[in-house]
Amino acid sequence: MKSIIIASTSTLHGGSYLEYILPALKQHFQNCNSILFIPYARPGGITHDDYTAKVAEAFATINISVKGIHEFENAGHAIKNAEGIFTGGGNTFLLVTQLYQQNAMQILSETVKNGTPYLGTSAGSNICGLSMQTTNDMPIVYPPSFQTLGLIPFNLNPHYLDPEVNSQHMGETRETRIKEFHAFNAIPVLGLREGSWLEVKGEKIILKGSLQARLFKQNQNPEELEPESDLSHLK
Repeated sequence: MKSIIIASTSTLHGGSYLEYILPALKQHFQNCNSILFIPYARPGGITHDDYTAKVAEAFATINISVKGIHEFENAGHAIKNAEGIFTGGGNTFLLVTQLYQQNAMQILSETVKNGTPYLGTSAGSNICGLSMQTTNDMPIVYPPSFQTLGLIPFNLNPHYLDPEVNSQHMGETRETRIKEFHAFNAIPVLGLREGSWLEVKGEKIILKGSLQARLFKQNQNPEELEPESDLSHLK
């Protein structure tokens, strides 16, 4: 049975890394002594080793050890044998490119669908949808495909921001960008605000956290969803 947490972000303003979601992660990974971390999304300024160390420090507070996928010779083998998996944030284009380069995208999808507990934040959440086409990231590299893990039957827009009422910014809002996506695609898109996450248990998808999420469907007005909303029906 699928067991997944799909979080908008890893860090809330004023908090430490993963601090706000640690109680949920302790429950989520309760049967894991260790997890596999996928640092592929980080494009520069921090090495895979440093990124993994940052994750390990957070998970040590709930007595779980962490090893980076880059420490293994075979990424697919590491995924198949992991007790739990966490894919961190960064640039979604880079993450997707490296997963394909390592022949790991399909293996990761199958492994999580078969029940290995998974956590994604930011870019690691973007790849949980049907495609990565609703990311906020710049296309710094060219992935072989926009198709991602397909763990849920819709797309995500993590870090979703509402327009500021008094802002003088004249550029496109997140809502505008998602509507542009829907000019050519019928896939629903969930805008996840900071501090919100999805909890997936089998085919059940529940919105968690303290904030509403914004649901976009093609040719329909956006809908605000309250925490504890059930999105299992969404296709």
